Amino acid sequence: MFAEVRLGKALDAEQCLPLVQEVSESVFRNSGALISLARLKTADDYSYMHSMAVCALMVALGRTLGLDQAACREAGLAGMLHDMGKALMPPDVLNKPGKLTDEEFAVIRTHPERGWEMLRASQGVSDPVLDVCLHHHEKINGQGYPHGLAGEQITLLARMGAVCDVYDAVTSNRPYKAGWDPAESLARMASWKGHFDEQVFAGLVKSLGIYPTGSLVRLVSGKLAVVVEQNPLSSTLPTVKVFFSTQARLPLPVQLVDLTRSHERIACREPREAWNFPQIEGLWAGDALPT
Repeated sequence: MFAEVRLGKALDAEQCLPLVQEVSESVFRNSGALISLARLKTADDYSYMHSMAVCALMVALGRTLGLDQAACREAGLAGMLHDMGKALMPPDVLNKPGKLTDEEFAVIRTHPERGWEMLRASQGVSDPVLDVCLHHHEKINGQGYPHGLAGEQITLLARMGAVCDVYDAVTSNRPYKAGWDPAESLARMASWKGHFDEQVFAGLVKSLGIYPTGSLVRLVSGKLAVVVEQNPLSSTLPTVKVFFSTQARLPLPVQLVDLTRSHERIACREPREAWNFPQIEGLWAGDALPT
């Protein structure tokens, strides 16, 4: 779809529906699996994998917020299509490996409206989906764009789109920055007062877990581990892979530990930048890691 839009072809949003259905079914089977793996993007597939990830996040968040299956699928379609306007942005600006100039940022800020115009001319796109495309960069405090909407002026689906879009962006590796640790990302996002709807953000945390899959954590024993699977009954007791001793400053044989069946507990999240562990992604993603 991105390629066709760049070639000037008309957008057929209905071709997304089978994929959105598959994503929804995957999330309902295991909410964490696809969301976690969708963070593993290469530079070449970032645009469409970001759309896939936000689709999955929107379905999971909708489920947490109590939306029915049909509404969750609509939320997923909104996530899949929210950034279609990026396909109309100049590639050298969109993929620039550094800070944008004011002029370049002004161009990028037009992508919600460009995407909305394109989707409005397509088949099978509902008003709520159009609204997410247009308003996923609005902020609760009114300082977002393109219309500076605030509070209840922003629809629930657009508020959901805002948190899901940002979470996937900040946790993903880009040519110009390494992705933030998932648990650290949630902590940073929580500190951005006025940016997100607090109840919707709380729903995102609940759907991902306090320590999302891929998070680096320190156990009470001083060992470091990476979270590999959530526990649906307790967000503080996920399954982890222990791999390093902070006391001996040495690697340990990798051990899978279900914290519900262990005396070990998580003491705190650990900042990734404090350690040089290139193997972290491989520990939790395994063969799914892109080459």
